[in-house]
Amino acid sequence: MESGYELSQEMRAWVSPSLIEANYILSLSRMELQSVIAAEMDANPALEMDDRQTCPLCGNVIEGTFCPLCLGSQRTDHEPETYEDFPEQMATAGGLREDADDFDPMTLIADDVTLRDQILFDARTILEPADFPIAEYLVDALDERGFLTCDLQELADLVQRPVAEIEAILEVIQDVAPVGVGARDLQECLLLQLRYLSETGQPAPPQVERIIASHLAEFGAHKYGQIAKDLGLSAEELEEAREFIRTYLNPFPLQTQQAKSWRSPTRSPYVAPDVVISLKDDELVVEVVETKHFHLRMNALYDRLSSDLGRRRSPAAHAANSTGAGGANGAGPSANGSGPGIGALPALGISSFTATATNDDRAHVRQYATRAKLFMSNIQQRRDTLLKISECICELQESFLRGGVRELRPLTRAVVAQQVGVHESTVSRATANKYVMLPSRKVIPFSDFFTPSLSIKDVIKELIERETKNGQPLTDRRICDLLLQQGIRIARRTVAKYRAELGILPSTMR
Repeated sequence: MESGYELSQEMRAWVSPSLIEANYILSLSRMELQSVIAAEMDANPALEMDDRQTCPLCGNVIEGTFCPLCLGSQRTDHEPETYEDFPEQMATAGGLREDADDFDPMTLIADDVTLRDQILFDARTILEPADFPIAEYLVDALDERGFLTCDLQELADLVQRPVAEIEAILEVIQDVAPVGVGARDLQECLLLQLRYLSETGQPAPPQVERIIASHLAEFGAHKYGQIAKDLGLSAEELEEAREFIRTYLNPFPLQTQQAKSWRSPTRSPYVAPDVVISLKDDELVVEVVETKHFHLRMNALYDRLSSDLGRRRSPAAHAANSTGAGGANGAGPSANGSGPGIGALPALGISSFTATATNDDRAHVRQYATRAKLFMSNIQQRRDTLLKISECICELQESFLRGGVRELRPLTRAVVAQQVGVHESTVSRATANKYVMLPSRKVIPFSDFFTPSLSIKDVIKELIERETKNGQPLTDRRICDLLLQQGIRIARRTVAKYRAELGILPSTMR
C-alpha cells in the first residue's frame, strides 16, 4: 500500500452564493420583498432608499399633491356631476382639495375584533347601560378555558346589586358567547352545551345529563361500573353516553376552533399585485410594481469611500495604513476604535480617512458596499426577469386579457421559458406566489395564465346557470355532450371534478 497525490480536471455545476441569493430574491412576492428590503436596510448602513410619495390607491408615484393616474382614470371612467343637481356638494368638494394632504388612508383599514370585545358588543345590545360595567367585569374575569374566575356574591357586594341581577347579566353573556363560555365550573359548562345541542336539533341520550349532573367526577375517573350501578344503566347505554360526551362536548370551550372564529370576520390575506397590466392607447402595457416603490441606492458616503479605496492602492497608502494601524505615533485610528473612524469623516475628509484608515475600516467599507451593490443588482435582476416573463405571457394570452376567461388558451411554463430564453425553473420561481392586475382591475395569481380549465369551468357554470331558468337540471353526461358541441372534448369524470371545484351540487341534488 502506498499514498500519493493525483491531479485531475473535471467539470461540474457549482452554485455560487450570489446565484442562490438571486434566486431567493426572485422567488419572493411583493409583500415578502418589502420585509426583506426593510431587514437589509437595517443591517447594511451602505444601503438607502430614495423615498418617493406614492398613491395609496394605485401605487403610482405622486407628482405634487394628487395622483395623475387616478385623476385621469376618474376623468375617463366617470362623468362629472354638476353642482346644480347636488348643491350640497359644493362646500365638500372645495374642502376636499384643501385638506387632502391631511387625509390618512390607514383610517379606512378595519381592525380585528377580539373575541372578548365581540362578546361585549353583542351583550350590550341586550343589556341596560347600567349593566355594562358589570358585563365588562365578568368578561374580563374569563380565564383561558372560558370559565368564570370571580365569585358572584363578592361582585354583588362590591357593586351593591342583588345576586339575581348579576346572574341575569351572566346568562346574557353565556347566550351571546361561544357555547359553554361563562360557566362557573366544568359541570355547568357541559350542561350549557347540552342545552344548546338540544335547541339546535341534536338531542343527547337521556343518561348523558344524569351522568354529568350527579357523577361527573366518577366519569372523569373512569369509574364506569360504579356509575352503571348507581344510575341503573347497562353497558351499552354507558358506552353510548361516553361516546356522545367525547364527540360533542368540550371541557375547554374558549379554545375550540369555533370559539376562535366566533362571529368574527375571516382573516383574508392581503393580496398586492406584483405586475400591473393596463391598456394605454389600446396597447397592453406591462409594469412591475417594484419599479415604483423600491428605489434603492448606495449611501453617498460609502460610495465615495469604496471608489477612493479602489483607486488608492499605492505603496505610500499602505505605509500610512500600517503606521496608523500600529497606533505607535497616534496618527491613525487605533485597533480598539479609540481613534477617528468613519464617524470622523466630516472633520478629516475622504482623502484623510483613506490614508489613515485601518484594515478593519477598509474591510468594513468594502464589505457593506459590495453587499449593497449585490443586493441592488439582485433586485434589478428580479425586475428585469419578471418584466420579460410578464411581457411574454401578455403577448401569448392577449385574447384573455382583452376578452375574458373564455379566451384563455393552453399555456405551459416551458413555452414561456423557451420564448424568454431562461430555464423553466426560473419561470416557475418568478411566477410562484405572485399576482397580476388585469386591465379590468381584477387581481389574479400568475398560475391562472397556465390553467386552461378556467375557461371550461366558466362554460360549465354558464350551462348550469342557464338550466335554472329552464327548470331542467343537467347531468354531467349532458354537460359533457353540450361541451362537445362547442368543440370542448373532455370526459364525464372531468366535468364532475370541475363542477365539484366550482362548489355546484350534482343534478340529483340541484
